[in-house]
Amino acid sequence: MKDWKSYKEESLKNDPELARLYDELEPEYQLARSLIEARLAEGMTQVELARKAGVGQTVIARLESGTSNPTVATVSKVARVLGREYKLVGR
Repeated sequence: MKDWKSYKEESLKNDPELARLYDELEPEYQLARSLIEARLAEGMTQVELARKAGVGQTVIARLESGTSNPTVATVSKVARVLGREYKLVGR
């Protein structure tokens, strides 16, 4: 039985279309991972972060799941509460 990492690597190697789609989604998941890591580093719950950022807990949950298309203003507001900033960087 293969582990997830091996299965993913093999699948991406053997399926160019899957690899392309995976790469397209990477920025959303990178943002979600960064927000989760920052929130946990600050010792905050989603509810606490939402309250301090002036948004609903569901907004934070959607940001962290990578299933929303947030505005730059929303991401920036949440980032500021976490002591971070939102910026675009080159690859």
